[in-house]
Amino acid sequence: MFILQSMASSLAMHAIDAGFLWFAGFKEACSFRRVAIFCFRSRILLIRTGQCFLLNGFIFLGSLFILKSVVIPILLWILPDQYEQFNAEHLYDHKAVMPFYALLRSILIELVYIFWFYPLYIFSFVLSTLWYNDIAKHAFEVLKSKESTTQAYGKNELTESQSTSSTEIPGGFEGVCLGIGEQIYSILLLTLFFIEVFATGFIPYFGKAINFLLLSWMYAYYCFEYKWNYSNVALNRRLDFFESNWPFFAGFGSPCVIPIFFFSPLVSYGVMAILYPLFVLTAAGTQSEQVISSIRSFKGGPKKLPIFYAANKIAMSILQLLPEPSKTR
Repeated sequence: MFILQSMASSLAMHAIDAGFLWFAGFKEACSFRRVAIFCFRSRILLIRTGQCFLLNGFIFLGSLFILKSVVIPILLWILPDQYEQFNAEHLYDHKAVMPFYALLRSILIELVYIFWFYPLYIFSFVLSTLWYNDIAKHAFEVLKSKESTTQAYGKNELTESQSTSSTEIPGGFEGVCLGIGEQIYSILLLTLFFIEVFATGFIPYFGKAINFLLLSWMYAYYCFEYKWNYSNVALNRRLDFFESNWPFFAGFGSPCVIPIFFFSPLVSYGVMAILYPLFVLTAAGTQSEQVISSIRSFKGGPKKLPIFYAANKIAMSILQLLPEPSKTR
């Protein structure tokens, strides 16, 4: 009985520690005043953030709003499907006409999606991805160029402890090959993790909760990956730091994922495309290591959680299937 009580007490303490880290991550993600500071210091960041809002908010979401509130009601008025709109003597004709009206209306709406929304979705996705990289690059330039004046806005606002990015990387051709190899492995790892996240959505009962947690981790990793790339943080250091502080990143990714669970897929994409660059900037301005270490020194923290274990095992199995350079010569 004493052992069970001790285990329950330990689990409760770990849960409390994880809760503090989760709240810290959620708070850091919602520190949007950093976005204002970044945009104030860099005109290109202000332009890129505005372009994301214009493309994904005004054009993409605006088009969806016009479709739902204007186009579809007009089609319903022109091609009605209400039986009471017809007189009793036209009932026989109505039975023949109504399926045609419904089919024609469905075809017209589907054509709008095929020739407008789906191409616009692809165009928005590609262009937004380029803008996100540009936003992260200029945010990193702001961090580097304004390090001497960070005390005017508070040191915790725009600098990151360099202890997580002080990884020794070889120079020359060896360093280039190592960097390319890490990028390929990172893409494969995150792709497999995305498949894992997608599959959990089909689990009954607890699938939605697991899917929300994994999506939170995925978006948090994406947000911080820009900064880690420009800071030359090695992949193994990123994964170790991420898995060792999983509650913090779960909290950081939560506000990124919330819109997905409240809107339809197209609307949730538009909302996320607007909000994502803001979270990229808040991640760039977050001193994650200092925030986490301050909480751990106060409350402690849970143990490392192997979030990417399954994806890592599958990725390594796939890479082992590739021929070695010595065998291909």
